[in-house]
Amino acid sequence: MHPLRDGLLFGATALAGAVNAIAGGGTLLSFPAALAWGLPSPIANATNALAMSPGSLASAWAYRRELAAERSLAALLSAPTVAGAAIGAALMRLTPERTFDAIVPLLVFGATLALLLQGMIGAAKGDAARPRSRARVVGLVAAQLLVGAYGGYFGAAMGIVMLALLSLLPGDIHPKIAVKNLLSAVANGVAAIYFLISGLIDAHAAVIMVPAAMLGGFAGGHLARRASPRLVRLLVVAIGLGVSALLGYRAFIARV
Repeated sequence: MHPLRDGLLFGATALAGAVNAIAGGGTLLSFPAALAWGLPSPIANATNALAMSPGSLASAWAYRRELAAERSLAALLSAPTVAGAAIGAALMRLTPERTFDAIVPLLVFGATLALLLQGMIGAAKGDAARPRSRARVVGLVAAQLLVGAYGGYFGAAMGIVMLALLSLLPGDIHPKIAVKNLLSAVANGVAAIYFLISGLIDAHAAVIMVPAAMLGGFAGGHLARRASPRLVRLLVVAIGLGVSALLGYRAFIARV
């Protein structure tokens, strides 16, 4: 038992759950915290997926009224999310650790760019005037399959990408956040089941991270209407740039 180390992991994961509830990108906090705790990157990724699933579910519960208004859309997008997450988790399982270490900095950097650009490609204020056309919905289903695959493989800023896709449809941002939280729980849950079967979950870390993510997710969901997603996004972007640089150094320079 290392109380300080465990406490830092708990705090980082709780903050990640809160950030995911508001916008997404919490994995940029919890994944490096799991690495610092001492987990190899594939184990850290798998255990993080296990923690983020109930964390996102807690956020969706906090948003249950908004989610009820979009239950048909959430149901429609659940199937491609499940299929994509299963594909992504299988790809992660087949990726050698050294290759995964090399890919992760690029994924984190790409996720950070997604966070940075989310305000530009997110929901516009005049969005409600656009019709919810069948073509948009079909395109969203196809794109969600790819997002689910990314979520099953790694998933940092998966929620941001989902919000960007959901912005193709008309409506207020809060129901979209509710749908995003539920679909994030589905993607991470499918991946976590695969990782559990594959023996990639660290039980000690999971005992710390799961309740932390649930606490942060529930609190973040309730605070989402008062907090500024832009401020949170900028904070995570700053952290994400630093993390991608550190992971890049670890993968490409420190091993030379």
